[in-house]
This record gives sequence, C-alpha cells and structure tokens, in this order.
Amino acid sequence: MDVAERTRAKSASLPQRDADAPTRPTDPGAKGHDRMVLNLFFEERDDRWFPGDRHLRPLLRRLLMGKSFVSGQRRVLLNLCAGLDRLGIRYRLNDYRYIRKHPEELACIIGRPFVLDWFKWQNPLLLGVAMYDHPIDAPESLKDLDVRRVLVPCAWYADMFRPHWPHVGAWPVGIETDLWTPAPAAQKSVDVLLYDKVRWDYDRYEPELIEPIRKHLETSGRTVEVIRYGHYKEDDYKAALARCRSMIFLCEHESQGIACQQALSSGVPVFAWDRGGPWQDPKYFPDKVRYEGDVSSVPYFDARCGMTFTDADGFTAGWGRFWSQLSAGGFAPRDYVLDNLTLEKGALRYYEIAEAAIQRHA
Repeated sequence: MDVAERTRAKSASLPQRDADAPTRPTDPGAKGHDRMVLNLFFEERDDRWFPGDRHLRPLLRRLLMGKSFVSGQRRVLLNLCAGLDRLGIRYRLNDYRYIRKHPEELACIIGRPFVLDWFKWQNPLLLGVAMYDHPIDAPESLKDLDVRRVLVPCAWYADMFRPHWPHVGAWPVGIETDLWTPAPAAQKSVDVLLYDKVRWDYDRYEPELIEPIRKHLETSGRTVEVIRYGHYKEDDYKAALARCRSMIFLCEHESQGIACQQALSSGVPVFAWDRGGPWQDPKYFPDKVRYEGDVSSVPYFDARCGMTFTDADGFTAGWGRFWSQLSAGGFAPRDYVLDNLTLEKGALRYYEIAEAAIQRHA
C-alpha cells in the first residue's frame, strides 16, 4: 500500500456521523461521474537522505517512540478526505504520475510548498491551506505558475495576505463532530481544562498570565487539569475534555484553532485569551511584517461558544461571569460547530472553491 492509499484508508476509517449531527448538504455527487475528481497533494516532509525516505522516517519514528502527535496540517488533510468521502466526492491523493499526464486538470496542493519544487508544474493550482505562513516567504518562481487560488484558514489571515495576493480566500476544514461528542454530566469530575498553547516569549507569559490564572482558579476553589500543546495524544485530549466542564484556551493567535473547535464540538464552553493587537509571530514581527488587523486566537467563535479576555486582569474580571453562565447552561458550543464546521460543510465548500478555480478560466 503506497502513501496515498494509506492516508485515504486512514481518513475512511473515521466513525460515522452521530444522530444529532446536521443532515448532509445537497450532495454534489448527484451528477455522479460527471463531477470533477479532485487531485489532492499533501506532504509533511521532504526527502532528507535519499529519494523516498520521507515515507520511511515516520515509520521508524513510530517504532522508536510510539504513536506520534497528529500535526494540524495532517488533521486538515484527514478531515477534508473524510468529508469528501461522506459526500461521495471522488479524489486522487498524491498521484503525481497522473497529474503530470493531465496538465489541464487542477492540482490542489495542501501541504508544504517544497512539493512545487519536485517537478515543473504545468497545471492550474489551488494552494493551501498549509503552504506559506506569509507571502514574503514565497519564491519568485511562484509567479511563473498558474496559481488560481490561495487558501488560508480564516478571514483575518486572508486580510493579511490580500495586499500581496488578491486571489486569496478563507477556508476552514471541518471538525469530526461524531468523534468529538459531549460526555454525560455525571462524568464531569474536573472544573477546568487549562489548554496551554503559548508558543513565544514563554518566560514572560508564565508569570504574567498562566500562573495568575492558575492561582485565581485555585483561590476560587476550582479544580484544574493542564494540557500543553504538542505534548499529548489526541486520545488523551479527548479523555480530558470528557472529564472537564470548561476549558481555558491560551494561545497568542490562531488561523483556525482546530483543538479549540474540538472542545466546542465536545460541548465544552471555552474562556479564551484573545489579546488582539498585531500579528506577533517572532519569525516576522516586528522587522519583516507588521499587520494590525483583527488578529484573533478564536477566529471561529460566537456567544454560544463561551467568552474571551485580553490579559490576566481581564481574566480575573470576567471569570465569575463566565462560570455563572456556564453553571446556568447558558452556552451551546456544539451548536455553533454543527452550524458552521462539520466535515461535510468543510468538504463541500472546498469542492466548490476548486470547481470555481478551474471554471474561471475554462
């Protein structure tokens, strides 16, 4: 079984939709084989030592270290494929031989941009959502390719890209709502899951933000469980959500925030640190890029999901109101995800974007 078949098999093994999930959108497979077949390409890593070793390194790592953390990029691919499967939309995955023989067909490149260097692409391209962190990273050679559309995960990220690439759009992948489901109230034994995804300047934010939050919760008599981004397996996170009544989400900013949305799908209301201000990725800020639009840590969020705060003082001021509303059953986070972020909705939207990209120049 090659890489494409393995990945597709993995996506097809996702559980079936649960009873309270929304009904399937209008099935784009209704026209059967007249519909466009998507050509999807995803690679997390390039060859390092010899051709093809990118397939072997993950297997060796798994043998030595056990099941690996599922990256956000791989989760995008798996969830997109699962949604396409449910809608009956056909796709090929990493079929480089086919795409080179059919230069007129759209190539949808989801993973890292080094794929563009593997051969001279003649095809029209749909790039993203996991390509470049910012357009200044793109090589000059990209201008020689037929890029029809660039996708990023949310509106604020698209606004940041648009002065450089006007053909950019926002597309969030769907969430596995039948896997991330609410646990019975009787199973809830912990008040708060503190999700720590603070990535930069940790020496500053640990005493300035994280510890004051922990101390306030302890003083309030709340039980707390902590989980750190990149240091857990999905099964551990799912079990933690089943135990916890609420989640505090700490991250400087998010382009989509899949982990947060998995919590929402699990019926766990979120109190999120949403500091605002400029995009402060230290790889770019402040010397290379200064973008001060509507940067957010929860770009997909409304009043059903929970509440937000900007700093430690804002947390202290708002925590009581958040907990009171939670205790009164005033949040409905799963409803938000079912209305906006199911696997089917995400996959159908992706298909429509791809179809429009190829038809625009037909």
